[in-house]
Amino acid sequence: MKTTIVIPSYNEMKTLPAVLKAVAAVPLDKEIIVVDDGSTDGTREWLAGTAAGEYPFLRVIEHEKNTGKGGALITGFGAATGDVAIVQDADLEYDPACIPAIVKPIEEGRADAVFGSRLYYGKSATYNIVYLWGNKFLTLLVNLFFGARMTDSYTCYKAFRTPLLNKIKLTSPGFEIEAEISCKTAFLGLRLEEVPIPYVPRSRRAGKKINFRDAVKGVLKILRLRLTLRRADFPR
Repeated sequence: MKTTIVIPSYNEMKTLPAVLKAVAAVPLDKEIIVVDDGSTDGTREWLAGTAAGEYPFLRVIEHEKNTGKGGALITGFGAATGDVAIVQDADLEYDPACIPAIVKPIEEGRADAVFGSRLYYGKSATYNIVYLWGNKFLTLLVNLFFGARMTDSYTCYKAFRTPLLNKIKLTSPGFEIEAEISCKTAFLGLRLEEVPIPYVPRSRRAGKKINFRDAVKGVLKILRLRLTLRRADFPR
């Protein structure tokens, strides 16, 4: 099976070269799609030059303006040609070496979706205690309102059978895309597995972008989806 690795990137020139090198080494039949979300730090020029020559399986899609993580993911998912699609952030918080273990349950036919859970992995660090509590609270809401049993709804590592991404009909432009994906995965009754993954967070000074406002947007997204999702909107 072919795996599409979607990397949303906005001003990540400090870390993207290392991420691409690590992703390129992943032992899978793969394509890599980097969605440059309006970067102004030289990322776009590097992707068009050095990266294009070094990685023949790399595809770059450019947004003229920054749309947010959700906007970049929707573009990347729409362009995916692999049987499986997985998200890889452009920072160094997540180790691409975990990708084969995450997509394996889908390849073996056991799951429709797989999330890499930082909470299952005993050695993972957290950005700070407030970030940890916020993630747990958002996950609790998803579980409460949609009957799920997730441990980490806001993890970067989310993998799906690619055709299902069209069925999910994602619309969120920002970080609330994480809440939308998790809610719709549960609402549609997709077979979900979680795989433990390590996590090494970066600080705000080092470039971490998600913040308290994004958590509030996530809560509102979960509540809105609980009130508006209808089975009729997702024909089989």
